[in-house]
Amino acid sequence: MDRFAHILVRHCKVVVVVFVVLALVGAALIPFVKTNYNMVDYLPPEAQSTQAVALMGEEFDQAIPNASVLIHDVDLAQAQTLKERMASFEGVESVMWLDDVVDVATPLAFADDELVSTYYQDGAALFQLTIEEGKEVPAIEALRTLADEWGPGNAVAGEAMDVAQMQQATVEQVAMAVAIIVPVIMFLLIVSTLSWIEPLLFVGAIGVSILINMGTNIFLGSVSFITYSVSPILQLAVSLDYAIFLLHAFAAERQHTTDLQEAMVAALKRSTATIAASAVTTLFGFAALAFMQFQIGADLGLNLVKGIVISFITVVVFLPALTLCLVKAIDRTAHRRLMPTFATIGRPLARIRIPALILVVALAVPAFMAQSQVLFTYQNSTADPELRAGRDTLMIEEEFGIQNAVVLLVERGNEAAEAELAQEIAALPRVRSVMSYATAVGSAIPAAYLDEAVQSQFYSDDWARIIAYVDAPIESDEAFSTVEAIEAAAERWYPTYYAAGQSANLLDMRNIVAVDNVVVAWVAVIAIFLVVALTFKSLGLPVALLLAIECGIWINLAIPYFMGTEVNFIGYLVINTVQLGATIDYAILLTSHYLRWRQQMLPKPAMAKALGETFQSILVSAAILATAGFALALSSSMSAVSSLGLLLGRGALISLAMVTCFLPALLIYGDGFIRRTTYHGNFLRKGERP
Repeated sequence: MDRFAHILVRHCKVVVVVFVVLALVGAALIPFVKTNYNMVDYLPPEAQSTQAVALMGEEFDQAIPNASVLIHDVDLAQAQTLKERMASFEGVESVMWLDDVVDVATPLAFADDELVSTYYQDGAALFQLTIEEGKEVPAIEALRTLADEWGPGNAVAGEAMDVAQMQQATVEQVAMAVAIIVPVIMFLLIVSTLSWIEPLLFVGAIGVSILINMGTNIFLGSVSFITYSVSPILQLAVSLDYAIFLLHAFAAERQHTTDLQEAMVAALKRSTATIAASAVTTLFGFAALAFMQFQIGADLGLNLVKGIVISFITVVVFLPALTLCLVKAIDRTAHRRLMPTFATIGRPLARIRIPALILVVALAVPAFMAQSQVLFTYQNSTADPELRAGRDTLMIEEEFGIQNAVVLLVERGNEAAEAELAQEIAALPRVRSVMSYATAVGSAIPAAYLDEAVQSQFYSDDWARIIAYVDAPIESDEAFSTVEAIEAAAERWYPTYYAAGQSANLLDMRNIVAVDNVVVAWVAVIAIFLVVALTFKSLGLPVALLLAIECGIWINLAIPYFMGTEVNFIGYLVINTVQLGATIDYAILLTSHYLRWRQQMLPKPAMAKALGETFQSILVSAAILATAGFALALSSSMSAVSSLGLLLGRGALISLAMVTCFLPALLIYGDGFIRRTTYHGNFLRKGERP
């Protein structure tokens, strides 16, 4: 380390240039990183809905409809013309309408009323479209232009419209989150440092690491919209501590020497181990996300782990070089202390130590039980009547009912069984209509006598497709029970079958969540337990530290249950590891100072000293993390991002309270157990002299 530090400080200008170039290259690569908005792509390969989508892509030219267009005041001929125009738009793979299921050349009075009303009623036509993944924005814009040209009061809705809206809003919302968090962070850093320019060094160093991290995502092929929205904000909030640790150490070393290079070398040797320990615990917390079956966890976890590693390298290599290059500017912009030292904060906190212990013990079990009963949402967007997309969705639902398509794939070859199954599905309570070969054409007419375009809608070489339209919200118990009923009906007729559609996908997500939550939480706890145990050479200390943070997580997640609100399942899954990984550092910082004083003092005065030394750092760090969370919650219209942001912001404040009020009680009143389970702790005993 000593040799590396001396080489670094001697070539500081070269180091700065190299990192600036890397940051510029990273920034240039960011626009070329594909952002994936399709949650289905992250379901495990063995999920039946994943297999269904893959199979349908291989066997059928037409995928599941993912958009709806409602046009008023049209006759049948005009509707067919509009259908042809829509099919010609960029990104539109197929358009399904009434003429695909009935012969519109004959009077509609002779056709099935329920089937007709699914596509055409009172002069209004509802078209079902399949839009190619990645082409949602141009396709939706073209469809809206067509709808507006026809006249006012027409609508475009569906999953593709939601994706297009997210694509257009994501960059803007990330920029909005940054616009909220950066000024707050700058204010917090200004009042907690002694130079006007130091905060710029902190943010600049981590900003460089963020650009490099986001640019290197080009080698991953794509990242999820969750990762794109959350990762840079979390990386900024979590790794700022590393920069603060280093510059505080540099300021302390400058009091002992006037040689700037030697002061930086000493600061690096003094702080690198602390920064590394902090980074490792955070890294393991984020790495636990990779154990989720729902692979969006691996996507986010890998990106955050990569970001933490890059931030660590940037702080111990780039920041020292940048600081030495700008040290004169730091000195010229010095200012008086703006934040209290909090040296005596241990006294008022000591008064609430026992009440805090009693309160947390009383809340822990109910909170643990309540957090496992939280109601989840699985969709990433809801119809907002304040936006056109929401108004269009509600208009279509009001006029034509909910268009929730469930597609069933069964083995081809038994037309009689297919017809019986279609009738059985049609008889289910929430099924409005069923479209299959048997219902649209009739099982008595051999498929060989039909036009290839008609046949291909229902048959591939080996599979038959049945589409059921369910009159229930995509994410609802009614829709889920209907999907299960459709699968149960298929099982009675066929040994092999697959169900697809938004409700089928969400049902798979729901079934996966319970397992993922337990696995990820345990992996994170075990990994961080081992890291803390090795760091402190103790078995008792990791128990105390993890108990403090985990109780905070349970309380955080129990709040929605007691308030009767729902939580997006991604936010719930991710917060377990993110809050643990991001805030365990507070507990480690306090404990390391406490242990040093505990060798010279008894527990209570040692804790008072430790709190006085660390409270400001913990307060600033928690405030930054909370700001990051609330900025995500306020800026994002995406349910998964806003839900995670709210949980993160609230969790940071709860962890602050747990570490400064509850953890001291555990360390003091568990002193005997901790002393006996800590290797060479050298704790001062009562009656001994330091």
